[in-house]
Amino acid sequence: MKDQEKNSPAKAVGSFFKAVGGFFGEFGTAVSKGDAAVKLSLLWMGAGYAKRKQYVKAVIMTILEIAVVLFTVKFAMQYVPKFGSLGTVQMEKVFNMETMKTEFNDYDNSFTILLFSLFSFVVWFAFIVVWIRNVVNAYELQKLEEAGKHIKTFKEDLHSYKEEKFHVTLLTLPVLGIVIFTLIPILLLILVAFTNYDQNHMPPTNLFSWVGFQNFLSLFGGGGLTVTFGYAFVRVLGWTLVWALFSTFTTYIGGILLSLLLNSKKTRMPRLWRTLFIVTIAVPQFVSLLLVRNFFSNGGIVNTICSNIGLTGFLRSIGLVSTSYIPFLSAPGWAHVMIILINIWIGVPYQMLIATGVLMNLPEDQLESARVDGANPFQIFRKITMPYLLFVTGPALVTDFVKNINNFNVIYLLTEGVYTTTNQAMANSQAKEVDLLVTWLFRLTQDYYNYKMASAIGIIVFIICAVFTLIAFNRMTSGDKEGTYQ
Repeated sequence: MKDQEKNSPAKAVGSFFKAVGGFFGEFGTAVSKGDAAVKLSLLWMGAGYAKRKQYVKAVIMTILEIAVVLFTVKFAMQYVPKFGSLGTVQMEKVFNMETMKTEFNDYDNSFTILLFSLFSFVVWFAFIVVWIRNVVNAYELQKLEEAGKHIKTFKEDLHSYKEEKFHVTLLTLPVLGIVIFTLIPILLLILVAFTNYDQNHMPPTNLFSWVGFQNFLSLFGGGGLTVTFGYAFVRVLGWTLVWALFSTFTTYIGGILLSLLLNSKKTRMPRLWRTLFIVTIAVPQFVSLLLVRNFFSNGGIVNTICSNIGLTGFLRSIGLVSTSYIPFLSAPGWAHVMIILINIWIGVPYQMLIATGVLMNLPEDQLESARVDGANPFQIFRKITMPYLLFVTGPALVTDFVKNINNFNVIYLLTEGVYTTTNQAMANSQAKEVDLLVTWLFRLTQDYYNYKMASAIGIIVFIICAVFTLIAFNRMTSGDKEGTYQ
């Protein structure tokens, strides 16, 4: 119970806020108890270092402060004041009396304003953190001086970043990369979800503006012309969750059963069978999917065979199909089932390899003890083998579920150009019955330039994946499961 509380999300959130509170608490203490040099650091960041004869640090912090001021004046102030409206001047042609030519006016670009304003906010936030930390460091130098202790020189500080603080040196570039290439795009995605950025509001020709939660209201069935988005969202979300559940557990269980079969002493030539399954992994997935799509298309080889043997006519006679072909990938129901079955064929060999590696490390003494106690093979599988597999591969199972929620390749490559929806409400929302949220999002951006709804869907996908991951990993790490198998 204590371990579960220790690993709970609430505990993690509490620790985070406690750390933030401690950070600002140190800053308050430094401002209230610091000497004149520390207080002057609030205005001149190098003052505290200059007072303690750390002149190189004083120069570096002064240059940083000047750089941020110049960045604010020369760059940020061109965009941040327009952030509230995202621009007001439309692009249009005007006649320039000086050049006697028709030119474009000095127009606003809503996307540029949004992006560069966001970048400015990130820079300012990072600078505020450094500014607060700088005041705290100046106060710590004051305490060292008052205690008569040695104050490190700049050379000694550099040496510490190669020794006890080497982790900071190593993590600096990766963290910077995450901020630039991951954090800022995610924040931009979130902001776009609160605008009307679509093909009718496409910069630089047109401006887009803030609309609040209107996109989310439309997505969850709000009124107006976009009411069909709520209809489509419920069905696409439902299929996304069904797909993620079946595609994850069918391949997982199938891989385990196949591994047990190949590892059985009764199976002949297990290396040959294992090699054949591994070869299927060596073939690029998109190649396999494109070939299978052609096989099961309306005029593909599978339909030709089914027609020749009379299966298509039989299914038509009992009312399962109403066409001259079997709509494996072109009709609701049929397509859903076929997608899951094809994914089993693609995913089971990979899961088989993982299960084989785990089974090779299964504690043999536990298996032998169970046999001595009279347990049959099914009881051994249910009580020992499966719990051990779940313990070892549990995190990978969670990862696979989240990956399948965003499994773009299988759905898109199997159905693109083959499946066409006949549901007008789905078509009005640019969705198909076989779409996952991620393929719907892609189609909204790539084909219809509906960035506002795509961003809203992207946020929903992130929330679903994050909540499931937090809950699943919290359940897996609770208790002393590792001790059970040691």
